Amino acid sequence: MQDLNDMLYFAEVVDRGGFAAAGRALGVPKSRLSRRIAELEARLGVRLLQRTTRKLSLTEAGERYHRHCAAMRDEAAAGAEAVALVQSEPRGTIRVACPVTLAQTTIGSALPLFLARYPQVRVDMLVSNRVVNLVEEGFDVALRVRTSLDDSGSLVVKNLGLSQTLLVSSPAQLARQGRPTRFEDLSRLDTISMGAADGRATWQLVGPDGTTRAFQHQPRYVADDLLTLKMAAVRGTGFCPMPQYMCREELAERRLVEVLPGWAPPPGIFHAVFPSRRGLLPAVRRFLDFLGDHIVAEGELAKVRGRLPPI
Repeated sequence: MQDLNDMLYFAEVVDRGGFAAAGRALGVPKSRLSRRIAELEARLGVRLLQRTTRKLSLTEAGERYHRHCAAMRDEAAAGAEAVALVQSEPRGTIRVACPVTLAQTTIGSALPLFLARYPQVRVDMLVSNRVVNLVEEGFDVALRVRTSLDDSGSLVVKNLGLSQTLLVSSPAQLARQGRPTRFEDLSRLDTISMGAADGRATWQLVGPDGTTRAFQHQPRYVADDLLTLKMAAVRGTGFCPMPQYMCREELAERRLVEVLPGWAPPPGIFHAVFPSRRGLLPAVRRFLDFLGDHIVAEGELAKVRGRLPPI
């Protein structure tokens, strides 16, 4: 088996541009490094470096070998960092961005559990539907619910589960305007919506056979807040898509009902995004782990496990 130290030495010599700089970084004499690299080349049976009086350059074999050596060194450093994180007590401030309804219904009740578990951690949470730029605005984590992850760009994504969305209405509205039995019947009902361009809105709905159809309509009421829309739906103003975690109680009490069972918008993906896995503070890592452990998605977003520890 190869001596892994030689792989480390080789990676450092290449990345630091020479034996002298690598020797200073590693605390190893230059002559010893040169000898070890020469012995490595002899064992591999190939020249890795072209040596001149002024500089070192990699051979083709050296370029390929360097990629593996650098990856081994970085993984070893990451392993040491992971152990250090386990041993260290999370502390400091986590800056989190969270959508309004997610904070009001799920994250708001979960965060006290996290803070009780880690008393040296502070959370500074922006509750807003605005899309934040994590790097430019200095956020550690942004929580999102979207039907696609394609717009996450270079951010790291932690998938936390699915949020099921239903088409809901009050029984009074269906009694007044008729209960639909097929997709085309939806156009008879008044609607309410989060947005409407030029007075019209389009919802993509998935049917029982997996077919997606566009439902175009002119909402009677537009508001960019789901809690506000839920109040209107309960009062019979119109029907709308609503995350199941937001209307579980109303469905159980029959204040809201499904409009056309089998037809619904695509489920939302509940996820956290953050800039990089490397260099995450222990508090941020524990926060992400906490979300994965305590926010349970079983066809719906929505259940917070755990109890506050005894005082």
